[in-house]
Amino acid sequence: MEPSPLTQQARPEVFQQKVVELYEALFKDDEENEVDKTEGFWREFFALKPDKATLHKILDKLSPDDLLHFQNQTRQLFSRAISCVKTGTAPADAHALDTITAFLASVLPKKYNNASSDIINVLAGLDDVDAIFTDFVAALEVTIRTGRTLEIRQKAIDVALAVVSGAYQTSLLSYFTHRDLFPSLMKYVQDSENISRAFEPFTLLGLLANYNKFEFQNPYRLRLDDFVNEGTIQKIIRSVGSTCATSRGRYIAIQEDLPEGWSISTTLSMIGLGSVAPGAKTAKPTIDPEAAKEMFARLPGSEAAVLLATYDFAHANKLFCFNFVTLPAEKGSEPPISSFVSFTSYLLQHAHSSFRTSQYSHINLLILRLLIEDQVLCKRICSDESKMSVRLCRQRQPYLPLVRGERMLAASILDTMIDGINHNLRRRLDVDLYILCVGIILRLISHLSRSRTRLVYHWAELFRSLLSLVRFLTTYTADLKNLNHIDTLLDDLVNLIALSLSAGEAFLLNPAAYDDLFYKLIETGEILVKFRDSYELGKRPNNSIGTLISVTEHYKELLANGSQGRRGKHLTNIQVAGVIKQGYETLSIQAKEGLDGWEKYREADERVFLKKIARAAVADVKTLLVDG
Repeated sequence: MEPSPLTQQARPEVFQQKVVELYEALFKDDEENEVDKTEGFWREFFALKPDKATLHKILDKLSPDDLLHFQNQTRQLFSRAISCVKTGTAPADAHALDTITAFLASVLPKKYNNASSDIINVLAGLDDVDAIFTDFVAALEVTIRTGRTLEIRQKAIDVALAVVSGAYQTSLLSYFTHRDLFPSLMKYVQDSENISRAFEPFTLLGLLANYNKFEFQNPYRLRLDDFVNEGTIQKIIRSVGSTCATSRGRYIAIQEDLPEGWSISTTLSMIGLGSVAPGAKTAKPTIDPEAAKEMFARLPGSEAAVLLATYDFAHANKLFCFNFVTLPAEKGSEPPISSFVSFTSYLLQHAHSSFRTSQYSHINLLILRLLIEDQVLCKRICSDESKMSVRLCRQRQPYLPLVRGERMLAASILDTMIDGINHNLRRRLDVDLYILCVGIILRLISHLSRSRTRLVYHWAELFRSLLSLVRFLTTYTADLKNLNHIDTLLDDLVNLIALSLSAGEAFLLNPAAYDDLFYKLIETGEILVKFRDSYELGKRPNNSIGTLISVTEHYKELLANGSQGRRGKHLTNIQVAGVIKQGYETLSIQAKEGLDGWEKYREADERVFLKKIARAAVADVKTLLVDG
């Protein structure tokens, strides 16, 4: 090895930062490490810019037992970093925050035999944990609230995310419930000019608000109820909308699904001459279907963790809900609610791809349900005030009709629900997801019928999907009959169709749409009888299957009489339509009372699911911290 011409010392094969040498010295297994490192070591350690990637590598190689063996070093690192943060001297405080984020992100998620006690031993020791963690959380809270720069305050939030996500199943989070971070987090959002800065504090708030929330009165939940700073709420909502647009973009990057309008370029492309079209761009290579399937299964991205906090705010705070629905677009972007509904449509078309995708689909459906159950907001969603463009997913057949331009938000939500119904039909049916989709449609149609609002919409597609679901349920009765909550789905589905029959004149756009519903129902007549018998629906007091079958039998008799004396056995479509119109005069729909009623959302009913989605969000935050 040639010596350096300047120092005459041997040059290393690979350049290594000084801070990396200090990492290796800190976690070197020798007798020297049983003694505390000197003041000079720590001064130099935090004076140098951290190499988070290398620190992750070093710590990731260590097993939980190794870390317990190195507890003298890990405790020193943790306590010294806290001291630097409290001192607030540049650049040591920033370096300490970055270091401790990487440290906690690697150390906390490991599989310890006794998570709480082992993590306490690694970070502080049982005798000192109360004092050290109280000091630690206080230092974070002060830094988030009054740190010298927004960047420093942001780094303190990252540290809090690391410890809350990493120690979520331990008793350490109790220190975050004793020291309320909510005012500091909201002040940080308020002080931020860039909406992207709202993502981390809002995501952190979601984790904190869900910590043991069914076991004790979580203080962060109470804070969500009372928060009325509209400016801060709007920044959070714009951040949620931006995150939804980013998450949707990940789906589009795999498969572009927006049909092109007619142009010279597209016409030439259709006949194989796209390369000579003016301004022709190189086509994006098509991804192999199997590869695309695997890529879709890994979505949404980890940033979807913010949806947990969005749900909690929507559940707790009416001002948040109002702004979520009404906040207009900023220049160069779309309204936040448009991005949210759009992203939901992509989630729902791929909900079957993975359990995680299904969970995030479910949480978005709960948010939509909460918005629609608010009668003031539902009125707006079903009015011209809500008109906007929403990009809906078209990555899988069957496709719904493409509607360009603005329309009422209710129409986009109905399309999203239909896509959810059409694209997740499996023998192992996600019953809870279907209950939510059908329930949201029921709530919208209930409002439309009560308010006698005629919605411009392709109603034939809705009724085709609902009756296709009936056919599916009938075909696979043996697989579906014993699934949890299947009776709720059966009742809601039948009652929704019965409500449409009995109140259709109030909300369907024209008589032709009403006739089409009867036509589709008559076609399904024999299947409805089999459907009733397969699930014993006649014995269920809250099910309106008798109403549907009586209508089909009424028309079956009329059609049979109408075909007598004709040469052909079958009537033409026009003749059937004529019989349907004539049949209205003698038809009596004996609909049950209260078909347009529904039960208000109760969070306790979703207790099991909300615990699962909280764990999914925690896992995604861990991923974000490591990737970041």
